[in-house]
Amino acid sequence: MSRPARISFYKMSGSGNDFVLFDSRGRKIKKDLCEFVRYVCQRRLGVGADGVLFIEKDTDYDFFMRYFNADGSEAEMCGNGGRCAALFAHLKGIAGPVMSFRSHDGIHEAVIEGDSVKLGMKEPVQVDLEVPLVLSGRELSASFVDTGVPHVVILVEDVDRIDVLELGREIRYLPRFQPQGTNADFAQSTTESVVRVRTYERGVEDETLACGTGCVASALVMALKRGFASPIACITAGGEVLKVCFEKKGNVLSKIYLEGRAAVVYEGKLHLPNSFSGGTG
Repeated sequence: MSRPARISFYKMSGSGNDFVLFDSRGRKIKKDLCEFVRYVCQRRLGVGADGVLFIEKDTDYDFFMRYFNADGSEAEMCGNGGRCAALFAHLKGIAGPVMSFRSHDGIHEAVIEGDSVKLGMKEPVQVDLEVPLVLSGRELSASFVDTGVPHVVILVEDVDRIDVLELGREIRYLPRFQPQGTNADFAQSTTESVVRVRTYERGVEDETLACGTGCVASALVMALKRGFASPIACITAGGEVLKVCFEKKGNVLSKIYLEGRAAVVYEGKLHLPNSFSGGTG
């Protein structure tokens, strides 16, 4: 009886977002990646994660990062995933403490300082600060910002009273945001430099303990609508803090960075089921 195929992986956490990372520079999954990701991300049946990151070779930068949500859909970018990818690359000797890598939304710079990773984010596109939403017979005022992936941000008085799962799911599937859908963020300001953020993430289809691009989107909306200055500390659902730094000239935001803790949880070898046997090379 032949031994099952095995593939090495890292389990990592980016301020509460958890990911499985694979070094795919020389060994790639030959099977359907969407199916493979869904298998890996199943909690209790697979490794369990919010998403999967593949680190691939890039001819011009330190590496190329591919990110897949837990449902198997590939996304353009993930802020906390990008920070974990940067730490992974540094630990594996792929890049130094200062690096640049490519993802589907463009080029990102990252700096490693201990367990803190500072990641350069793309400048926001499709910014709309007044987006009326009709939800189950009621209307809410929201903002829309694309920070690498689409986010709807709703400013609330008490984020603890929000049913993030129910309301977030309804916003995520609103016809105006189809076919790609959107993430939904609920942000409460506590001071002019601190914001509490809870996020419903598409692809995970649930609230997560943190969302990097969601914290960036929420911070930038606070800067544009309420005049908050950089840096803004975002307290995540898991209680960790992500810092968002930026430059603001009028209504133009640039030089945006996301900074927070990233850590390796454990390393392991994934035993592939028969459907994936022979699926690496």
